[in-house]
Amino acid sequence: MKVLTELNLLQAAADSSQAVRRVSRRLSPFRLCLLKSCSSSAILNKSSSTSDKEQGLRAKATTTIRQVLNHQPSHGAWFAATQALFNQVAAFYFEVALANLPILALSTQEALTALERLTHATKKNPHPVMPLSAIAEHIPALFRRAAIHAALGSARSFHTHLSKWRKRKEQALTRGKTFTERPPVPPRSWNKSATLYAGMWKERTASSIVLKVWTGSCWSWLKVRITGRDLPTDGTELGSPQLVRHGEHWWVHTPVEKQFSRPANIEQQVTTHGETNICAVDLNLGEHLAVCTIQTVEGSILATRFIDGGNAIAGFRKQLLGRIARNRARTGIIAAGEQDNAALWRKIRARDEQVAHLVSRRVVQFAQEHGATILVFEHLGTLKPTKGKYSRRGNRKRAFWMKGRIFQYAKYKAWNERIITTRVNPRNTSRVCARCGAQVMRYAQGEVAEGYTPGAPLVLCPACGMRGHADRNASLRIGQRLIARYPSQEKPHAPLPPRETERELKDSGVVGSQDAKSFEQPSIAPASRHGNSNGHGTGAPHRR
Repeated sequence: MKVLTELNLLQAAADSSQAVRRVSRRLSPFRLCLLKSCSSSAILNKSSSTSDKEQGLRAKATTTIRQVLNHQPSHGAWFAATQALFNQVAAFYFEVALANLPILALSTQEALTALERLTHATKKNPHPVMPLSAIAEHIPALFRRAAIHAALGSARSFHTHLSKWRKRKEQALTRGKTFTERPPVPPRSWNKSATLYAGMWKERTASSIVLKVWTGSCWSWLKVRITGRDLPTDGTELGSPQLVRHGEHWWVHTPVEKQFSRPANIEQQVTTHGETNICAVDLNLGEHLAVCTIQTVEGSILATRFIDGGNAIAGFRKQLLGRIARNRARTGIIAAGEQDNAALWRKIRARDEQVAHLVSRRVVQFAQEHGATILVFEHLGTLKPTKGKYSRRGNRKRAFWMKGRIFQYAKYKAWNERIITTRVNPRNTSRVCARCGAQVMRYAQGEVAEGYTPGAPLVLCPACGMRGHADRNASLRIGQRLIARYPSQEKPHAPLPPRETERELKDSGVVGSQDAKSFEQPSIAPASRHGNSNGHGTGAPHRR
């Protein structure tokens, strides 16, 4: 099957150094007419479609429910065949979409219609230009449409990345600079999970589901037992499940959508609601993985919570990384294209995921307990581990990754509870006093309070005499920085140091992080006046 591509598509293939298989026939008048009609109807639909959801009054949050399929060993081959066919159809439509670039500019529904007219034979269209029957016969309509949607997403993503790459290349050549960035390439292989629309499954209960699967020779209905979390029934809307492979096991992932009234944006909450509570979170590498403080936009501090467990996860990683290093030293050879010590790496990833979910959940629960509607973190961008032994560098690098996961998980969990998440500039949050804005001294318990020791747990302000935990002080500064971002004449806000106010309000928030959390491991010592540690946020709120 061959079709002639557009001139710009050939250029894209040349730039990418990867030419997807193209065709050798000119566009027929039927196809040109089809694309023009689809474009016109798409413009009309965009200009005339209005609904209550588009008024910005409603918002939605999506959660994925994962359930295990308990099936016979022979049925696993049927699930694999179904996924392979889905990816084969998706790859076919990906090439069709790139061979007809105007389709990518249409709406999703119009693009679906255009692709089906180009590939699917009907009574009105008995001879499509690029027939899908060349791939497989008798593909269910809903299975085909799910694959089309998957292909459209990949095609639009590739086309967008290619356009941005071309723009960067043009800008570099215009300035006379050498441009060495490699262009994006089409997917070399397809490994998408098969999405099952309503006609591909039926009779779903709490313990079983009937799926329509491809056995390799025909389509067949198969009843499978499922175990795992129950689907919610409290006013949520179920999406189309996906057939997902995890190792040797097959799962069903079902998106669950909950709609609610959209909360006010951060600026409105900070400037117009004097009783708005903010939960500021300082993420660390020591024993206290997160320190959360609740404060009002008027500057009152309501509660503090220390979420522990950092030393335990760091020790667990160090032990397994040490075993990996010793195993590598014994063999002296790492096979190319093969993961060494796969079981140990899997344990490290699983524990990091577990801790990130636990900490993020406890952060959101703490914000809920005190009625906070805004969750604010530092914007920690490029954190790099210091030089040292393999286990130390690997441990620190994965600790940085886990901090990013905590923020990502807390963001979607907070949104499910109608809490907005944001980030602020991390510059000097640990070096400045949250009470008066002066430079602080940081020290360890039992030492003289002088100078600034990165990673030390205690802090003293020589200007106002404030003493406390350094991470709690940083958390308060994070909340104050968000309040200072939206100044208002109707309310006082927490003080900021005079020298840095003008500069920091103009910053976007992406700068180097503080020394204490990026390079040195904090030495945590017990100090009763700085709050109690109770492991993963189970302790009572600490008031100051």
